[in-house]
Amino acid sequence: MQHVRRIGRSGWMESMMDTAQQQLRAQPRLTRPDGSAIRVLVVDDEQSLADLVAMGLKYEGWEIKTAANGQQALQAVREFRPDAVVLDIMLPDFDGLTVLQRMRSAGFDVPVLFLTAKDSLDDRVAGLTAGGDDYVTKPFGLEEVVARLRGLIRRTAATAEESSVLWVGDLMMDEDSYEVQRGGTAVELTATEFELLRYLMRNPRRVLSKAQILDRVWSYDFGGRASVVELYISYLRKKIDTLGEPMIHTVRGVGYQLRAAQ
Repeated sequence: MQHVRRIGRSGWMESMMDTAQQQLRAQPRLTRPDGSAIRVLVVDDEQSLADLVAMGLKYEGWEIKTAANGQQALQAVREFRPDAVVLDIMLPDFDGLTVLQRMRSAGFDVPVLFLTAKDSLDDRVAGLTAGGDDYVTKPFGLEEVVARLRGLIRRTAATAEESSVLWVGDLMMDEDSYEVQRGGTAVELTATEFELLRYLMRNPRRVLSKAQILDRVWSYDFGGRASVVELYISYLRKKIDTLGEPMIHTVRGVGYQLRAAQ
């Protein structure tokens, strides 16, 4: 367990977290096509390291679950259905290579990023040959883990950043064909309504101020008043919220938020 003592040093962890926070904030958000959070499973028997990686990944807006051994990892894969897995090779019950082999045998073909204290060529080849997609060696920078995960997810999964189709709950927008549907029902929108809804759908669960919406949808040259935002929000509500549970919400004194119906 020598690698645990090395990576457990508080100075390295604090430095890694500070650097990661600064770099992660500058990254564009990556989500599933329906606007929901990317799910990542972090598997490591050192709880402090697993918690640190989980905390860093949450800055991406991702949903994180941790596991401390191979058995927990396999159970979490079945129940949590992650979009990617960060997997330590050295685990207390069976190693990460065995976890990966059992995942693949069960039909879970999600990208896997190995964490390893072993940096020999043979160890790296073994991990990639077993079906792993990438690896980082300990000690590592959290920003590197995030960058590698983002790359893996983009290459192997359908994400909102890659697709012309936006999803928030049962609301769908195809940015290429200008089609909008909710629950399979077509929604006819004007050009301005479409741009407003597009902005809301590209920022699900985020509260957008009237000033932000004016700048984005009507541009700085419009010079209009915030009342026009209220008017077009009301138009969208009549076309979107009447087809199911309300999705467009007013946050009093702040702005508007689009989120999937419960």
